[in-house]
Amino acid sequence: MLWQTAVGRHKPVSLLMPRTDTSPEPLRDTLGRPLRNLRLSVTDRCNLRCSYCMPEPDYVWLPRSELLSFEELTRVVRVFCSVGVDHVRLTGGEPLLRQELPELVRRLAAEPGVRDLALTTNGVLLADLAGQLRTAGLTRVTVSLDTLSPERFRALTRRDEHARVLAGIAAVRDSGWKGLKLDAVVMRGQNDDELLPLLAFAKEQGAELRFIEYMDVGGATQWKREHVVSRTEMLERISAAHGPVEPLLEDSAPDPLPSRGRAPAERFRLPDGTTFGIIASTTAPFCSSCDRSRVTADGTWFLCLYARSGLNLRQALRGGASDEALVNLVRLAWQRRADRGAEVRLALGHRTPLANAAELRGDPRLEMHTRGG
Repeated sequence: MLWQTAVGRHKPVSLLMPRTDTSPEPLRDTLGRPLRNLRLSVTDRCNLRCSYCMPEPDYVWLPRSELLSFEELTRVVRVFCSVGVDHVRLTGGEPLLRQELPELVRRLAAEPGVRDLALTTNGVLLADLAGQLRTAGLTRVTVSLDTLSPERFRALTRRDEHARVLAGIAAVRDSGWKGLKLDAVVMRGQNDDELLPLLAFAKEQGAELRFIEYMDVGGATQWKREHVVSRTEMLERISAAHGPVEPLLEDSAPDPLPSRGRAPAERFRLPDGTTFGIIASTTAPFCSSCDRSRVTADGTWFLCLYARSGLNLRQALRGGASDEALVNLVRLAWQRRADRGAEVRLALGHRTPLANAAELRGDPRLEMHTRGG
């Protein structure tokens, strides 16, 4: 077994991270990047079929027996916190499909190393669960919203759930929950005419909007370069309508995750004070400051969103590894990390989707909806 080869087999020992207000110094990889953010997928299932993520007619799902239990997910987070992670984001698939998710939130929120516990959701089930999630200790919510048109939403997602997504956003807004963000993947010819309406809607909801360039990763089997609307073009369109766009410096951001190293979005401010972000992984990668990694619902750890393979933590968890052994496994892997996946993709002369449909059926862990965006 890989984990046994790397760290040896140990008997279980007591937890490595006692309750404390001081986080340990994070691990650093070969490029000096710290391990600070963990994106934890809790399911690979999704109740939408968005064209940029799940365009194919059918999918191969992870065996349910291989999905990590709440105890295992909590242990994974505890191990990562012991080496410097302090921000955890729950992802999917659609994380709200995981049964009893508020209970997992309660467990993770109680971990002393977790300073910020966030969730990314498509919002379909959010109205029903928002109150429970907030009570359980969830810090922040990000909702995906690519269009304000119910008809266009139906075309993009192949589901008629637009009203429920808006209801979920309203539930967070009306509760007074701070830190609401909206994510919109921008695709030429499909929703790029909604930049300004989406900005206006986010302002009305008291949310910050983040535009995301269409990425050639995971299940984006229909990706083409001409469908990408770049950060530069987005800023040009927005400034033409609103006036000069001001980049926000690290110390001017009001939220708890202001720096580029802490969040993938570059943040901007309009003359009227409206703030928004752009995640430009396709045309302006931020690999040099990336401090995040991803664990799939079955315990595969990916050190880069574009990685073709990951490390099987489930094997170690269920093989009797102690916390010390798990920590050593994480430490060794991160300290060897040299991934610059988005920059490598940018340098390609002929750029096509990262994986085709046949490859994704052969290894569903390559899917964006499996490893979390």
